[in-house]
Amino acid sequence: MNKLQPLYLVFVFLGGLLLLFIVAPLTGMVLSTSPSSFFEVVQNKEVIDSIKLTILTSFGGTLFFAFLIIPLAYLMARKEFPGKKIISGIIDLPIVIPHSAAGIAVLGFISRDSVIGKAADSVGLNLIDHPIGIALAMAFVSIPFLFNAARDGFEAVPVRLEKVALNLKASPTKTFFTISLPLASRSILSGFIMMFARGMSEFGAVVIVAYHPMITPVLVYEWFTSYGLAYARPAAVLFIAICLIFFVTLRLLVKNKEQQRHA
Repeated sequence: MNKLQPLYLVFVFLGGLLLLFIVAPLTGMVLSTSPSSFFEVVQNKEVIDSIKLTILTSFGGTLFFAFLIIPLAYLMARKEFPGKKIISGIIDLPIVIPHSAAGIAVLGFISRDSVIGKAADSVGLNLIDHPIGIALAMAFVSIPFLFNAARDGFEAVPVRLEKVALNLKASPTKTFFTISLPLASRSILSGFIMMFARGMSEFGAVVIVAYHPMITPVLVYEWFTSYGLAYARPAAVLFIAICLIFFVTLRLLVKNKEQQRHA
């Protein structure tokens, strides 16, 4: 054990450097924000409206696409079929492509000249510069987080449990909703939180699809380019604080649910 101690010390030092790299910029930003400017931003209707829009569009997009992602994740975890790796690669594409390029792709998908755009236009809805367009842009870049977490969760569910249920005359639907989904729920909820959080932080794809109405990342960018760092910093601090509150709260809810399940 003593022989390994120096190695642990090196790992602690390297880990400390990593944590410092993450914490130091955030701490510096908070310390550089005066209480007066922070509370001024808290009372700014434009900022509050942008935060509400950011949360609602990200959550709405995550919730809608969850109904598409979870079934596919289950198929990918349980079935072998030609092109399976290609499908996995396609779903992971939004992570590796530049988000400005992702925004251009989504813009072309929902423009008035596209099938989706024409269908929306027929009911008087223009998806560009619209909350729905924002939600689509957010979801496009964050889908891999929920998909990969859900797939891993389903893969961790023992197949024998599903076979037992089927042998006891349970239908595949009942087996999925009573065995597979509950046992994979922790991974699915974690992926849901990550997709929701990633959507809230998106800028590049959203700013191309909908500069207005402004989500908070776009608002902070506009304030920074128009008025400078000191003016934009308080809004950034407020948004980061709210994101942390949501993230931690959702994580605690997932943890409490897991503890109740094992109690």
